[in-house]
Amino acid sequence: MAHFLFQRFWQLLITLFGITLLTFGIMHLAPGDPTDLQTALNPKVSAQAKENLRRLYGLDRPLHIQYLDWLRRFVTLDLGRSFVDGAPVSQKILDRLPITVAINLLTLAVIVLVAFPIGILSATRQYSWMDKATTLFVYIGFSLPSFWLALLLMLLFGVYLGWLPLSGYQSLTTAQLSPLERLIDWARHLILPVLTASLIGLAGYSRYLRSEMLEVIRQDYIQTARAKGLSERQVIYKHALRNALIPVVTLMGLELPTLIGGSVIIETIFAIPGIGQLSFQSVLARDYPVIMGLTVFAAVLTLIGNLLADLSYAWVNPRIRVS
Repeated sequence: MAHFLFQRFWQLLITLFGITLLTFGIMHLAPGDPTDLQTALNPKVSAQAKENLRRLYGLDRPLHIQYLDWLRRFVTLDLGRSFVDGAPVSQKILDRLPITVAINLLTLAVIVLVAFPIGILSATRQYSWMDKATTLFVYIGFSLPSFWLALLLMLLFGVYLGWLPLSGYQSLTTAQLSPLERLIDWARHLILPVLTASLIGLAGYSRYLRSEMLEVIRQDYIQTARAKGLSERQVIYKHALRNALIPVVTLMGLELPTLIGGSVIIETIFAIPGIGQLSFQSVLARDYPVIMGLTVFAAVLTLIGNLLADLSYAWVNPRIRVS
């Protein structure tokens, strides 16, 4: 196991280096630079002032020198400072990270609690009315764009019924509330974002688990387990489900990168100041240090997710652990 972890560690470093190099190059291939947004709308800004800004940001140096300077800072865990407000990039990410993590963990919990029972019941009752109903639900879930579903839920629960707030993650008067009232207020603000992300995600997970369960319960060892006199509950949950979870574990391990990618639409629509909204704003502002910092953050999460998925295989399937 130690040799495996050591080998994977070096693979992660090489992959991370390649990701940062490609991202840095692609980012600078985009037309324009950060100084355009700060000077284009101000007719009083001279060409010399724009050049001074480029020199201040280090954009006047060759591209490979800029990358080596960024890489040198990154090795010391310094992601630089934002072009927009001068704040440290790492601090901007850490300030917005908790709310994004909370939304994604709640979403994942809802998906697991709802999608797994749906997938298991659909597989064990194939072609029943419940299987057909869940199949219809899954197809609808796959076809709904997340931004459109979010707007529908906002109209229904926020505008027409007035039950839930439309934006943000807390009220303006949250400082005056008791801890219990603050928790309730926080929960009311997060219901719509979590519900939107969950309805989209659980459709895929339930369908994927159903197909894996159907494949597993047709195997010979499942028939042998039934012939040995095991109860149907033991056959399904102890033998079939454990083997069907192996590919599902891969998907769950790769959920870590959605802390950024999957949150962009949700956090932008619901005006939640999280990592996703920061990514969207940074791209619009061409804030190179923040974009690179978020890219590294997402890349690290992706690589860690892959590693956790590999380690989870050994926990789920003893045959992989032995090999």
